[in-house]
Amino acid sequence: MSYSTDDPAATLLDKTLGGMILSPSGWRGVFAGDGGDESVCIDISPAHGLIAALAAEVFAGYLKKAAAREDPSVVVGMDTRPTGPAIADVMLRTLLASGCRVEYAAVTAAPEIMAFVRIAKPDGFVYISASHNPIGHNGLKFGRNDGGVLPAGEATLLIEEFRRRIAEKDCGNRIIALVLKADSTALSAVYAGVPHLKEDAYQAYLAFTREVAAGTKDDILGVISRGIREQPLGVVADFNGSARTLSIDREFLTSLGLTLDAINDKPGSIAHRIVPEGESLEPCRLFLEEVHEKDPSVILGYVTDCDGDRGNMVFWDEGRHMARALEAQEVFALACVSELAHLVWTGELRYDNKGNALSRVAVAVNDPTSMRIDRIARAFDVSVFRAEVGEANVVGLARRLREQGYTVRILGEGSAGGNITHPSAVRDPINTVLSLIKLLTIRSEGDRKGFFELWCDLSDQAETYRPDFTLADIIAALPAFVTTGAYTPEALLQVHTTDHGLLKSRYQQVFLREWEARKASLLLRYGITGWEAAAYKGMEEKRGITDFSVAGRGGLKVSFINKAGHASACIWMRGSGTEPVFRVMADVAGSDKRIERALIEWQRTMVREADYQQIDE
Repeated sequence: MSYSTDDPAATLLDKTLGGMILSPSGWRGVFAGDGGDESVCIDISPAHGLIAALAAEVFAGYLKKAAAREDPSVVVGMDTRPTGPAIADVMLRTLLASGCRVEYAAVTAAPEIMAFVRIAKPDGFVYISASHNPIGHNGLKFGRNDGGVLPAGEATLLIEEFRRRIAEKDCGNRIIALVLKADSTALSAVYAGVPHLKEDAYQAYLAFTREVAAGTKDDILGVISRGIREQPLGVVADFNGSARTLSIDREFLTSLGLTLDAINDKPGSIAHRIVPEGESLEPCRLFLEEVHEKDPSVILGYVTDCDGDRGNMVFWDEGRHMARALEAQEVFALACVSELAHLVWTGELRYDNKGNALSRVAVAVNDPTSMRIDRIARAFDVSVFRAEVGEANVVGLARRLREQGYTVRILGEGSAGGNITHPSAVRDPINTVLSLIKLLTIRSEGDRKGFFELWCDLSDQAETYRPDFTLADIIAALPAFVTTGAYTPEALLQVHTTDHGLLKSRYQQVFLREWEARKASLLLRYGITGWEAAAYKGMEEKRGITDFSVAGRGGLKVSFINKAGHASACIWMRGSGTEPVFRVMADVAGSDKRIERALIEWQRTMVREADYQQIDE
């Protein structure tokens, strides 16, 4: 793109920035030059170029202070979106002109660049991606060298500094001059170094993935491989043109003895909706059926988003004689069962003769993660802690828990599927696949129980275990819950009230009125005797709140209590930090979908009424 130093930029910058969302989870907006959500345009507008440049300058200043040096080192990578190269070029120039030592990995999966920075220890990284948003969108993530994005508090400071500088007089012309100042020889060297850096990142990620999979038990990969030799197992993948097309998946999975067949495995060949849920799983499901017919050992499939840090699953269901998709909450639940069983199997989680855990173990999740996880944790006698939606919040919570003496092997956002397995600090489809593979391959031998038999025993389902179990048997043994999918039409609302604290205050009035009108029928029909509200902001959970507005822009959950004094259902709400939507959810114990349908419609009606009060005013 070209710049003119006499462009009046302020009004255009304000308008462009107004269409973006800046949050600790990432900075996102429609970067495509023609403004289309689903655009494959490779150009970005001059205003988006200025925003990318200013973001790079602000991050460079942040790193200079944090690293206490004037020439901090920065690694830059991107996913396969069409606008990625244009954004990267602007940021590379700005970082160089700001005095940074810069390396460029070009297309690299988010977990790959984060694994690399853990080992190479640059002062920071920039990753260009809009994750699961449509193809015309793009965005930015920032981090240091601990393998994760910036903690929410640090990310907020970065956003505040960015907003301060963009409001300065003549900001546009100053930034343009900075971009044009970049040394062309240094920039050429950065581009020339891409193949070398990409190979280093690939190898670092491969080694780190083996470390994550093994945990403290070095021979666990050998146990998995032996299980696959005894009972062959294959996987299919729909990479949907993502950054994972250039990553370690094939080499790592086949090294364990798995077979891997893939579709849409060319970088940038984005064939369908990016978010790996619902309809996006259908091509992989059909591909699994096709491959399974030729090779019955192929029973799993996964679909990734564009930056390759998120994946959801399909599997061959022996009972139904067909492939079917797993819901995101089911995927996370299976990963939790597997990784908690991993701790038991390795001896890191042991029990006294009364079944009480002898060590402090926890699972960190986001607020709309199904209460199914609480039931799973109860069986293992471990704790569950919740943070507000946002990977940075959940990762930060897990770090804090470890500082308090907890072992936190698994964490994540159950509402989005996938999982984060320590010491990784980012979601990773490879780790999700490995969690399911471990459930299937680490089986009982002699007196040593395998992962699934451990789960059956601890969850008081010993009688359901059989040695020739399938994945369908494991799924059937999960606690039964019905949960609104995060990307279903019922989960999404558009609200007019921009002050979400005010919206939740009005919602409280509506809810209290509705509760009084419905509590008799809720008791009669569902056994609900009371409720408790909780607010989620950043890493903090406040339960038993009496003022719903304290949730602000964070999550608000109302849990419904049954006669036994336990939460048996809940409704939840929060405005998205990365998309212009307001999300709602219902989560219900049991398998009766009619209860979830009734609760989610009630929730939608109450939120709409609270929002319409703003229109009436």
